[in-house]
Amino acid sequence: MALRWAKAGVEVIIGSRQQARAASVADELNLELGTALITGMANAEAAAAADVVALTVPFSAHRSTLESVQAQLQGKVLIDVCVPLDPENPRKMLMPPAGSATEEAQELLGDSVKVVAAFQNVSASELRALEHVIDCDVLVCGNDRAARQTTMDLVTKMGMHPIDAGLAFNARVVESLTALLIGLNIRHKVKGSGIRLTGLPS
Repeated sequence: MALRWAKAGVEVIIGSRQQARAASVADELNLELGTALITGMANAEAAAAADVVALTVPFSAHRSTLESVQAQLQGKVLIDVCVPLDPENPRKMLMPPAGSATEEAQELLGDSVKVVAAFQNVSASELRALEHVIDCDVLVCGNDRAARQTTMDLVTKMGMHPIDAGLAFNARVVESLTALLIGLNIRHKVKGSGIRLTGLPS
């Protein structure tokens, strides 16, 4: 995600629990792109400096990461990419009591943070292949319309097609599709299956 945004000219900050690790990854990606649009910071500093924050950690680190940057996220848009997959079987879901990772984040952070679900159904291998056109739609849902639009604009910058999927409770479906896609990848021996919706305005 960082590579694709930076390639589109967006300034990106990579956050990590260790500032040195974030800076090292940023340097590697900048070298690959031939730009200096990516910087690395510790998570709290990254969240404080960013206008829009994307959370891309395993679900086991979802709550603890959110709690560590809760103060820095106030008043901002949070794009939650996390999916509550069963660690014992990634083809199954273990939904949190809130209903989805997105709803858990919104419940934890409060209404001042505009939480949006996006990118759960896009393969990391597809994102990493920068010259490859990603042939799938990106479902975007959250309770704030303006935050959804901000996220959809960022999806478009990556060269993908966003679809407004409505309110945050729809993240239960969007996140669950990830487990289905993982199962399809395994069954059909591929890495990058995605979804494409038909019958909607282009």
